[in-house]
Amino acid sequence: MGSPIPPGTARRSGGYSTVPSPFSMDDMTFRDLGHRLVDTLAVYLDKLPLEPVYRPLPAEVRQELEKMTVPAEGATPEEVIDGFMRLILPYGRGQNHPCFAAFVDPAASKLSMLAAFASAVTNTSGAGGNYSAIYVERAVIRWLTEIIGFPQDTSDGVLLGGGSDANRHCLEVARYWGARASGWDVREEGLHGRPRLTMYMSAEGHSCLEKAAFTLGLGAPRKVAAGGDFRMDLADLRAAVAADRRAGHRPFLVAANAGSVKTGAIDPLGDLAGFCHDEGLWLHVDGAYGGFGVLDPRLAHQYAGLERADSVALDPHKWLAVAIGCSCALVRQGSLLQDTYKLIPSYLSLPAGQGFAGDVWYSHRSAEQTRDSGRALKAFWNIQQAGRAGLTDHVRRHIDLARYLEEVIDASPDLELLAAGPLTAVCFRYAPASLRGDEEGLDRLNQAIMEDIQVGGRAFLAGTDIRGRFALRSCALHYALDEGHVLQIVEAVRDAGQRRAWADAPQQAGDEMTAPMPHLARAEEDVTCAS
Repeated sequence: MGSPIPPGTARRSGGYSTVPSPFSMDDMTFRDLGHRLVDTLAVYLDKLPLEPVYRPLPAEVRQELEKMTVPAEGATPEEVIDGFMRLILPYGRGQNHPCFAAFVDPAASKLSMLAAFASAVTNTSGAGGNYSAIYVERAVIRWLTEIIGFPQDTSDGVLLGGGSDANRHCLEVARYWGARASGWDVREEGLHGRPRLTMYMSAEGHSCLEKAAFTLGLGAPRKVAAGGDFRMDLADLRAAVAADRRAGHRPFLVAANAGSVKTGAIDPLGDLAGFCHDEGLWLHVDGAYGGFGVLDPRLAHQYAGLERADSVALDPHKWLAVAIGCSCALVRQGSLLQDTYKLIPSYLSLPAGQGFAGDVWYSHRSAEQTRDSGRALKAFWNIQQAGRAGLTDHVRRHIDLARYLEEVIDASPDLELLAAGPLTAVCFRYAPASLRGDEEGLDRLNQAIMEDIQVGGRAFLAGTDIRGRFALRSCALHYALDEGHVLQIVEAVRDAGQRRAWADAPQQAGDEMTAPMPHLARAEEDVTCAS
């Protein structure tokens, strides 16, 4: 018999169950909607290679989205999905198209897409405890350490949302370590009044490392020169560290590239590991894009020293075709993760190993409490589906196709290769004979080509700076990429270049005048981000 209702408590006729939830859905409606959505999206994915890579968002669609207010009355689930099909699905960024080669955001595998749905159904936080999602994440981290040769007996890691998150996470741990090595506890005392902890990164390093530095209170990192091969210059690093020590600073961290985003350059990791060991510095390696290149036996020697790093950032949602977002921060001295982050309020104090509590808590290894367990499931399924042999073939395929693109460029009199790294980033430009030697003209022409291609629909490329020159950058990583897609990218460049070059050429008397190509000054918000 239930507890009696306290005197004076008002009764509600029929109980609260008579008030319907706006989120309720019966089993058959859920099934029907799910089948309809999967069928529609399967047709979309099947047709995608024949569709434009990117469709500019129509002004009327943008205006409709911008003017939407909270509806006074709810819509049916069917109406909600219809709105998605009309307003959102046709106007994405284009990552799932094989000819999307602009940023390191490649297509997600179909199994990974299903994993995202399955994870949402379980709706489990990956904070920690004695349930399977925690051990799925633990397995993924163990597998990733195995792939890059990181020590499994001492290291630890945590899955996060993206490469910027993973790199910043590793730098936070390094900052805690660096302060402790210099005699104070950054958790208790912060950075106020302390000697400057100085960080070093390659001039070719990713901007997320700079963001991490200034948001962590470290100030601007020291930029170390890169050589002609775009790899960090050890002599320049050595001189910078010595100069900072003389100035009274506290050098503590070197951030190296295992595949820079611009060119795919792999810094001399073995030499850097030896230097950092001798100097008492933390070596962090940004392998978010290129770290998985170690799977190609032909390139493994270039990664020698990666296993000696103090921390590594990896992005399964890049080269491993995991749906966005899934990154990993790995730390060699795994206990430092909990030293940096662990904080247990009374309402989360549970006896370890008893009942629900379990032994593993990822909320003690990061600043997150509620955590997306779908990161782990997506990576778990993809690695299971491919196996190590499949992942190796996947990586080799893309590297081989990048070399094929370079061969096509070298064989084309109107194309010029500007940078060739060991991985999949290829930097080149359209350079017709009429503009050879006119560097400023080639810069303007190729920036215009990039913009034309992006809205043209046949391919999608980014632009970057190579030794002061504007370059088109291809980094195609679709799991189904083939030679035909590579040639399609090249032809899109050539066609756009020929149109632009013709439009900018002096017109003969009587010819129909065409508006000249504008000089394209780049505002900060217009610069494409190679990430």
